[in-house]
Amino acid sequence: MRIRAVTTTDLPLLQDIERAAGECFRTVGMDAIADDEPLTLKELDDYRRTGLAWATADRGRPVAYLIAEPVDGALHIEQVSVHPDRARRGLGRALIDHAAAAAAERGLDALTLTTFRDVPWNAPYYERLGFAPLADDALTSGLRAIRDRESAHGIDRWPRVCMRRPL
Repeated sequence: MRIRAVTTTDLPLLQDIERAAGECFRTVGMDAIADDEPLTLKELDDYRRTGLAWATADRGRPVAYLIAEPVDGALHIEQVSVHPDRARRGLGRALIDHAAAAAAERGLDALTLTTFRDVPWNAPYYERLGFAPLADDALTSGLRAIRDRESAHGIDRWPRVCMRRPL
């Protein structure tokens, strides 16, 4: 499998991947997260048009994807999802490493993301990939704005953390 740019025809499939990947949250009592709808086709297309949306595909069909945007001198990973049928094969790690290389090419100095602190496949996973939690007083204005949007969406009912991986 290879990493490639997301195409317009991929967009509905990315939504399917997100829905399937979200089901695992039911196992930790986070049904509201599992029930949350993925980004709209328009929102996904906005990431595609910036060139910061990549997919890992099998026979042309996406099985994992990552979308990102520049935020305060870093590349912020908005979403990385792997279809559960393809989980635990290094696809998420490969996408994150691809994003790191793209960020470095753009002169950015880090990757950032926000995630659930206590979910095993969230913050603990990202720590294994070189991300470190950021203290609240270390958040940039862009990261604070992202956290405010998350809070308004209601996902901060569970502990969240911003993380950073220097490049």
